[in-house]
Amino acid sequence: MTEPLMPQTDLPFDELIIREYLLDNPDFFNRYPELLLAMRLPHSERGAISLVERRQELLRQRVGQLEEEITSLLAMAARNEKIFLFNTELSFKLLNCVNLEALKEVLADSLKTQFNFTHVRLISVLDADVEMQAIWAQRLRKDYYFGRLTQQEAKRLFGSEVGSVALVKLADQIPMIFAVASQDAAHFHPDMDNMLLEQLRRLLAHMLAKL
Repeated sequence: MTEPLMPQTDLPFDELIIREYLLDNPDFFNRYPELLLAMRLPHSERGAISLVERRQELLRQRVGQLEEEITSLLAMAARNEKIFLFNTELSFKLLNCVNLEALKEVLADSLKTQFNFTHVRLISVLDADVEMQAIWAQRLRKDYYFGRLTQQEAKRLFGSEVGSVALVKLADQIPMIFAVASQDAAHFHPDMDNMLLEQLRRLLAHMLAKL
């Protein structure tokens, strides 16, 4: 005769059940506060610590993370404010330009002074050669290009090798490229934000249609 199955009492208690119980009863340790000090957790530097000590350590780490996040947000806000003020001032200067040469000079001087760019150009592709037409069609098929150029492309656009570039197609009806170059090869990259350049693109398209 087969013996009836007996519950196996030597198996460890299901940890998930304990976890779910503690999550459903967050006041458990309020009812049994002595457990907070009695229970010990392994620590890489201090051997073992109590739950209270572990909680305090986690809170300190979280406070440190929040402080870093706040510092980062403040720095970003300061940069955005600086860009906004610069863009506002530049917009007024550009609106006062009476011809294309004056507009190019103001644009180049302002961007080079503010951001230390090596080249700032407005390049017409109207009746341009095959190489320039290829840059217009391939690099600017999405209206913007951020990153590196081949040596041949860099020399065609800027007359010399450059680190990284931002290329902007002003408009299909205005066949002109707004091109900016930095000596830093990592300054312009495909994932960067185009907020400042988009504002300048719209303003330049508006101005060039009138000049």
